[in-house]
Formats: sequence, structure tokens, C-alpha cells
Amino acid sequence: MMLTRYRRPLTVAIGAVSIVALTACGSSGPGDTGGGATGSASAWALTGGIHEIMWGESFETWNEENSQEKINVEWFANDAYKEKIRTSMGAGTGPSLVFSWGGGPLRDYVESDKVVDLTEGAADLIDRVFPSVADGGKVDGVVYAVPNSQTQPELIYYNKDLFDQVGAEIPTTWNEVMDLVPKFNDAGIAPFAVAGASKWPELIWLQYMADRVGGPEAFASVMAQEPDSWSNPAFAEALTKIQELVKAGGFQDGFGTTVADTRADAALVHTGKAAMLLQGSWVFSSFVQDAPELVENDRIGFFEFPAVEGGKGDPANVVGNPSNYWSLSSGASGEVQEQMITYLNEYVFNEQYTETLLDGGGVPPVIGIEDRLADTDHGDFLTFAYNLVQDAPSFTLSWDQALPAAQAQELLTNIDRIFLLEITPDEFVANMNATL
Repeated sequence: MMLTRYRRPLTVAIGAVSIVALTACGSSGPGDTGGGATGSASAWALTGGIHEIMWGESFETWNEENSQEKINVEWFANDAYKEKIRTSMGAGTGPSLVFSWGGGPLRDYVESDKVVDLTEGAADLIDRVFPSVADGGKVDGVVYAVPNSQTQPELIYYNKDLFDQVGAEIPTTWNEVMDLVPKFNDAGIAPFAVAGASKWPELIWLQYMADRVGGPEAFASVMAQEPDSWSNPAFAEALTKIQELVKAGGFQDGFGTTVADTRADAALVHTGKAAMLLQGSWVFSSFVQDAPELVENDRIGFFEFPAVEGGKGDPANVVGNPSNYWSLSSGASGEVQEQMITYLNEYVFNEQYTETLLDGGGVPPVIGIEDRLADTDHGDFLTFAYNLVQDAPSFTLSWDQALPAAQAQELLTNIDRIFLLEITPDEFVANMNATL
């Protein structure tokens, strides 16, 4: 979704064993047009699941404790929000607290002077969260947004029963991955499931492969819109390896018709048709909901994306959605800005906020909560995902969220054509260079 469209659920309600759909927009009070120009602070937030509960509780607590400085909150479904924030920020009528996913839209806000520098103002909040997640709110090294939700790394799930069936071990290198492909194929099992019809799950493969081959610097050059930055050899090599996997039979037959929104990719794993799945941490709730016996019996495992032999990238690097973020509107009055900085430092990821997210099965990007994670339902998985992020030297935002919308759409189109073997890596590179 973490966008040209929001593809991923905002919350992964693991503890509640449910995935809650985003609902229609509504309002808990009048929005503060003019970014606080009326003298009243405002926030626009998204509906759905534990995040709506967490944000709602936080704003309610603030309003109870600061009755003369209340935050007016307006709630939106994802698509409605994205349409309204796009027009309102341009017109200068947005809220005091601006919700985003970081990436390209945040840079646009910064370049048009719509949000303020939070480097010093929100330092207390920044100190509580993982540096790799806080980095997602930076533009050119300056903090313009701070985390406000769970972290969502991408990882590989696997069916332990199928691994036992063919005598497979967890692969730690790309060569080991390729060695597993014929073993599973010979047993009539697809090595990997992928929801090709949705396109963005295919992009996860390129994100990780390019990182492992060339490090995060390769995509950083693309983000900086440097001319011909897609010509970095890391991209062509990563694309070549992906096509080698496709040609070797690495994915299920007809993967181009499998849809992620119906959880069909995860179903292939828990029904024994595919051994592995590269997806986001949010997908664990699908296994909990759809295959509870496998989860309860510890038959669904998980591991990080393997290293690539000779690659420059650190195998501990992570891709996915570091978090969602709050920014502070430059159109808000000085008084409102001061109030909102107090709110960010004292109410976001404080004790209550973090506990609510944990109760809903989310992974807070908060330093030092390992013991609390272990005590939750499915603590093994939550601890694994938490440690992935905590230990990550680099956490790169999903590329289709990081790039401007037009480039992101071309990226999805071209990665799909790579998987379908319709274009070569060199053609992909040329096509994407043309978008810069």
C-alpha cells in the first residue's frame, strides 16, 4: 500500500488475530483549516484497527489533560485522506499534524516549505525510537517527520513441514536459495509464492536483491534523482538474478494471477503448495487467522533475506515500511506549533501509546522493550521482527512509496515485466532512467 495507492494494512492485529479493513471517513470534530491559523490545533488520521484506537486514545488523553489546548481530530479512510491531503497542503488548508508515509510526499512538503524542522523540537521522541526508523522522517539529514506507528519490515516466511519433507535448511546465501529450487520442484512444491497480479510483492525482491548486491547507496542515488542512477550495476545484476530464479521455476505456476489482497500468496504456503514467501511483517496475521494450528504448533517459520555472495550490502539491512509519520505544518501558529511539539515529545510512544500497540500485535519501534514483546501472544515472531529493525544498519522505505507517484507506477510496471520475462535487465534500466 506502505504510495501511489495504500497496499498494506495500516495495522497487523496479531494479538487480536484479525485484519481490520479501512472504513469510511468520519469526523470527531471540526477540522482546523489553515493548519492551525484559527488558533486551534488539528490532526487528520486514518481509520482502521489498532492504530485508530492508539491514536484516538492518545488524542483523547491530551484533550483531557489540556482542555484549553485541544486537538481537533478528523478521521479518514486511506484513499479519501490521500486525496484531501494532496489538495489541502497545496492550498495551505491542511491540519497542524500532517500524517504521511515519508518518502516522496514528505520531500515535496519540505521543498514547498509546508512542514517545519523537528530535529531539536522533537528530540525527546526521536531518542525513544530506533535510529533506522527515525531516519525515515529525514530529508537531506534534517528531521521533518517523526514515527507514529508500528514498524513493518519485510522478511521470508517458510513452511517447516515442507522443509522437513525435502531435508532443507534455512538458506543464508543466494546460492543456497538457488540450490533449494530443484529440491522443492522435484517434490512438486513451488519454492516461493508471489502475488504477481498485485505487482508490488515482486518489487520486494528487487528491493532486497539490489540492497544485497550494491548496498542502500544504489537506491539512494535514485531517490536523489541523479541522472542515469538506475545504471548502477547493482540493479542490472539484481534483475538478472531475479530472472534466473524465475527461469529455474522459483515461483508457483501462474504467479501472475495470484493476488495479495486476498492473502492467496500466504495461502499457498500454509496449504503446502509453496515452501516460502517473501512478504511484510503484516502477513503473519494471515497465518494466525487462516492457519492457526500451524502457527500454534510452530510450523510457520521466518528468516531474513539471505546475503548475496560478493555483494556490498550488509545482510542485516532491511526494506519495508519503517513507520508512518507525523509532521508539523509550517502554517500552524507559533502557539499551536509549541503545543504540538509537546504532544509529540510526551504523548507519542509513551507508556500508554506503546502498550496499546503491543496489545494489538504491532511492533513498536521503541528502544528497550524486548521483555515486553516476549510476554505478548506470538512473542517469538514479534521479537524477531523487532530485532530485525533494531539491528538494521539501514531500513529502506518501500520504493514505490519513496518515489514520486509517476515513477513508482513505472517501476511497478517494469518489475512485473521482468518477472514475466518480457524485458531484459538492460531494458528495465533504460525505461527507469527515462523517468528521472
